[in-house]
Amino acid sequence: MRERYKFILFYLVPLIGWMGLIYYSSSQTFEEQTVEPVLLDVNLSYIHSYFGWVSFYYGDTLVSLETRSPAEFVEFFIRKGAHVVTFAFLGILSYRLFSYFLKHVTSSSLLAVIFVAMYSTFDEYRQFLNPGRSGMVEDVILNCVGGVLGITLWINITKWVEKKRKQIPTT
Repeated sequence: MRERYKFILFYLVPLIGWMGLIYYSSSQTFEEQTVEPVLLDVNLSYIHSYFGWVSFYYGDTLVSLETRSPAEFVEFFIRKGAHVVTFAFLGILSYRLFSYFLKHVTSSSLLAVIFVAMYSTFDEYRQFLNPGRSGMVEDVILNCVGGVLGITLWINITKWVEKKRKQIPTT
């Protein structure tokens, strides 16, 4: 019975809670989430000199300082960075859940990546249906990259911790 509560409290609740936060965040419009007003109060004069050369398409939109103000440009990277970090945590939490049952790194990793991809697809589809948002295939890819980075980081950290534990002499 104690093992069941441990599973629920330490594995299931964090994953479902994180999924709920993503769901809530995706339900907000761009205007509700924008950090541009805060960035307008920050001195971004250096952005042109360091990042004036940056120019690429994300979806069908050109991202550059020629098409965006410095605040909009910085916000774009903050928002996309948030995708990576958010789904890195989702990857970690889902990997932890799968590895609780499977005890096999490869199987747990693969299932976690599939889970992240499916939840990301679901999330972007929901945004596509929301009038104040847009769902993008590019965001699904970015979310999956975040998930893979999170899973990889978690596996390496846990291996490192395990290695250090084995090196500590027991008295």
